[in-house]
Formats: sequence, structure tokens, C-alpha cells
Amino acid sequence: MTVKAQQIIRIAETNLDGNRPVRSAIRKVPGIGFMLSNAITKTLMMDGKKLGELSEADQKRLEEALLHPDKLGLPAWMCNRRKDPETGQTVHLVASKLQFTQKMDINLMKKMKTYKGIRHAAGQPVRGQRTRSSFRKGAIVGVKRVKPEPAKAAASSKPATKAKK
Repeated sequence: MTVKAQQIIRIAETNLDGNRPVRSAIRKVPGIGFMLSNAITKTLMMDGKKLGELSEADQKRLEEALLHPDKLGLPAWMCNRRKDPETGQTVHLVASKLQFTQKMDINLMKKMKTYKGIRHAAGQPVRGQRTRSSFRKGAIVGVKRVKPEPAKAAASSKPATKAKK
């Protein structure tokens, strides 16, 4: 008996393509990168399978692994929030929790008026990049070239002088 593959599967608040291999499909979830996707698929022995061919139980195992990779025995350096400033614990954030936490961290830096917070508020690069030619917003800054007028147009545009009496 063959299992019919599902086209779209919702895992960790994200719609994923069921026709792709598990390893590459779960990378579309915000917070899951190349190394973590490889580690999870090898640990759960889902290497080489397509996402749409997984059973409901396997999908639940996969989602639990994405939300809590530390329970699989993966090293702490694979988590994206080590030593959380509020709790001091190592956690892994995905999807909307990751985006919300990043926004709150930036707002805290702005409120504390740290260097990074001031740069975020001004819309400038935060990590020391050069700004002379990059990160320009709005009008183009530079030298504008003035086109010379043709000679005939310049001669005919002179105002006529009145004759003296």
C-alpha cells in the first residue's frame, strides 16, 4: 500500500511543501538553519524521506524536535538563544516567537539607549559596517553633471537691446 503525499503541511506555524525532502523543507521554518535541519533529520532517521510521505505521528515527532531540539540530545550551541538574559536558560525559538523576541530585544536596546539601540533607531548599520557608499536611503547623493546648451540656443536666447536715441 502506498501512502499519498500531502502537498502542503503545516509545522511550527509555517506552511511547508510536502514534495520536498524533509531536510530542505524544514529549513523554511524561521529559526531552523542548515546544521540544525541536518542534525534533526539524522537523529529522527528521516533522512531521504519526503515531508508529505510522513505519517501523522512522524510529523508530530518532527514538530516537537523543531520546537525543543535540546530534548533530542543535540549540543547547546545549535540553539539560537543561549543564556537568555531574562531566564538564563538555553532555548531554541522558531517562527513567531523568534520574531517577537528579536523585536523585543531591539526595543530594549533602544530604551536603554545602547550604541546598538541608537543605531537601530536611526536606521543605520549596527555592526560597524562602512556607511560612505552603502546603506543609503532616499535621494542619490553625488555630483550632478550640467549639460552644456547648444551655441545657437544660447545666441538666440539673449534679450534684444533697445536702440538709444
